[in-house]
Amino acid sequence: MLGRVRKSCARFLTAVRAEMNHGRDKRTHNLFEAAAAYVSACAEDDQDRIDEAAGWVSPEALSFGVNELACRAVIALARERDESPWTVARTLLGLPAA
Repeated sequence: MLGRVRKSCARFLTAVRAEMNHGRDKRTHNLFEAAAAYVSACAEDDQDRIDEAAGWVSPEALSFGVNELACRAVIALARERDESPWTVARTLLGLPAA
């Protein structure tokens, strides 16, 4: 429970810092850059990078970008493995074949 509160506070502070620095930051990030950075940081369990990427765009935009990345990844793996996206998604999540 305390871990969730810490994560929420860290994301909030990161978003506030990003908003404050927005005028000083010469480069803005789009939602796909944010999603790629966020997912790769999650995969590497790098909380600092997770917090940073979460502050680049709104939570809604990040959610959309992560969803789009997941869809594209499943499709690419399905093509590579010559399997259906359904099968690949269930395999990645450790679910039994339906």
